[in-house]
Amino acid sequence: MAGVITASEPSWIAPFTGLSPRGFGKLMTVVRREVSDEPRRGRPWSLTLEDRVLLVAAYWRTNLTLRQLAPLFGVSKSAADRIIDHLGPQLALQPRRRFRKDAVLIVDGTLVPTRDHTVAEQSKNYRYSTNHQVVIDADTQLVVVVGRPLPGNRNDCKVWEESGAKDAVGKTMTIADGGYPGTDLVMPHRRRKGEELADWQQTHNKSHKRVRARVEHVFARMKCWKILRDCRLKGDGVHHAMLGIARLHNLDLAG
Repeated sequence: MAGVITASEPSWIAPFTGLSPRGFGKLMTVVRREVSDEPRRGRPWSLTLEDRVLLVAAYWRTNLTLRQLAPLFGVSKSAADRIIDHLGPQLALQPRRRFRKDAVLIVDGTLVPTRDHTVAEQSKNYRYSTNHQVVIDADTQLVVVVGRPLPGNRNDCKVWEESGAKDAVGKTMTIADGGYPGTDLVMPHRRRKGEELADWQQTHNKSHKRVRARVEHVFARMKCWKILRDCRLKGDGVHHAMLGIARLHNLDLAG
């Protein structure tokens, strides 16, 4: 069965990965290094490594069912499923372990509707969702840390600590919105009952809001990947999808 979509045709790369052919080449260089030492057991893959990476990206980008996606690459539904399970974790973003002394980070949580109810709970968007804490570099807007997903009915300050995002950031200065009380994060000033904010506090809040808006811009770009609007993957699948999309976002942003 011949496929329609292939990485050998550069025109298919940008629509399904968000990367230029050059950026896709950089991604493939890293992926080849990470999977080259794996022992080959059983039947060989029916697609080249480039096409397998493109298939995973196309699945994340379009959120087509495997029955719809597999014929586009000329493989069976089960083969497409195995490719996604195998390569999804390989494309995951590795959290940054060191930060500049003067680095400023921004954190915010986003809800991803997730059909696997063992990892999701009904949340404020009225759907079963998982809460993902995403940390970006304020200067570059690159994603540096993505916490493990937790049920979407938990508030951000709790997920910040339990997802591993807090430990990954360490003592690096991190900005957040007002939903993280009781943490060491830099939040906007709140007006107490019967009092007004001082002029300097209002000025600080305006500056804080402008800087923190950068993480919202990152979410807007990442939510173009339709799997983050309705994830059918089970177990760690939603986590791998978020990490993989973050990695592709960074490659696209870095040019």
